[in-house]
Amino acid sequence: MTALVSNLLDMARIESGEVTLNLQWQPIEEVVGSALRASVSLLAARPIEAQIPHDLPLVKFDVVLIERVLVNLLENAAKYTPQGSGICISARVSQRQFQVTVADAGPGIPQGREEAVFQKFMRGERESAMPGVGLGLAICRAIVRAHGGEIAVATADMLGAYRGATITFWLPLGSPPGLSGEGELAHE
Repeated sequence: MTALVSNLLDMARIESGEVTLNLQWQPIEEVVGSALRASVSLLAARPIEAQIPHDLPLVKFDVVLIERVLVNLLENAAKYTPQGSGICISARVSQRQFQVTVADAGPGIPQGREEAVFQKFMRGERESAMPGVGLGLAICRAIVRAHGGEIAVATADMLGAYRGATITFWLPLGSPPGLSGEGELAHE
């Protein structure tokens, strides 16, 4: 009940614009690692693959909120896939946007429900024994959009062995400040 109330309050704050983003230039590797540590109890019996190139640029985001997005995506992947099945988290730059994907080897999202799962109180399966009320992906979408990004789901063989749900979010790329006094540092 506490988690439900907390999620409802968070959703209301995000939608009303009351959340002030603490935007900082961050490496995605750190927030992925933090999200994996926060989800360790759910992911303990699952093989996790991380495809995070070492040469990715810094991205400007609120680390606490983007970690929450990743934790929600990892929790969904763990909830809706068979025990022991793998989960892959990947990141890359694509078409001038920073892209992060969580893919699983589960049954995927039923065709025609790809957009509905982002609605409040909607779930991938209409009648499910899985605990939850359908706020996780709605919160993810609100957080990503507050960052000027977008999030979408597909069921496809996008990452080889991961043929279940593939949820991707995109954040805008910017120009991190340089060490030579250019960019944002030049205005100080």
